[in-house]
Amino acid sequence: MTFIDSTFPNLIIYWNEFLKAISQTVYMMFISGFFGILFGLILGIAIVVTKKDGLLENGKVYHFLDKFTNLFRSIPFVILIPVLMPLTRAIMGTAIGVKGALLPLVIGVIPFFMRQVAMALGDVNPGLIEAATAMGLTPIGIIIRVYLKESLPSLIRAISITLISLLGLSTMAGSIGGGGIGDFVIRYGHARYFYDITFVSVILILLMVSLIEAFGNLLIKKVSH
Repeated sequence: MTFIDSTFPNLIIYWNEFLKAISQTVYMMFISGFFGILFGLILGIAIVVTKKDGLLENGKVYHFLDKFTNLFRSIPFVILIPVLMPLTRAIMGTAIGVKGALLPLVIGVIPFFMRQVAMALGDVNPGLIEAATAMGLTPIGIIIRVYLKESLPSLIRAISITLISLLGLSTMAGSIGGGGIGDFVIRYGHARYFYDITFVSVILILLMVSLIEAFGNLLIKKVSH
């Protein structure tokens, strides 16, 4: 018997399921991350430009988005999943498994990323906005050429933080039947006391977090000026 066989006996037995769990987690992160970051960016920009003295000041829109963000950020994710089950079932066709976890993940990550975007854009020098307005740039032009361009390093950092948070949420979703690494660890590592599976899964998650941070830092260095 080799060292690996004796140290990770249960992981070897369930190796194929482990690989499947990894692919499910990556899939959930990619799909929910894409839509969560996309909508979070749009709504984050909206909350900045519609605030008082903003580029497109609109009190009603701002207060609606502000309350939406505060509401969904205050709901724990383990509670958000069952609350959204009817909506998830109506949209996705199921409220369980990987497919059923996607909508709660998207809705869970949107308000988090919205706040990150709002803080990043809020740090842009107001003088640049005034100069761009004086030059005759349209609001869309100012958003793209000033807000987004100037806050790009901060936005990349926000995306990295959001993806790490999303990894935690996807693992949490797995713990209640959503599939992925969380589900794998609960079914085998926790329920059957296969500690080698739990240990390797924790190391894997730490490696994924490190890779996200390293890639984000690399991008930040490339775009910083």
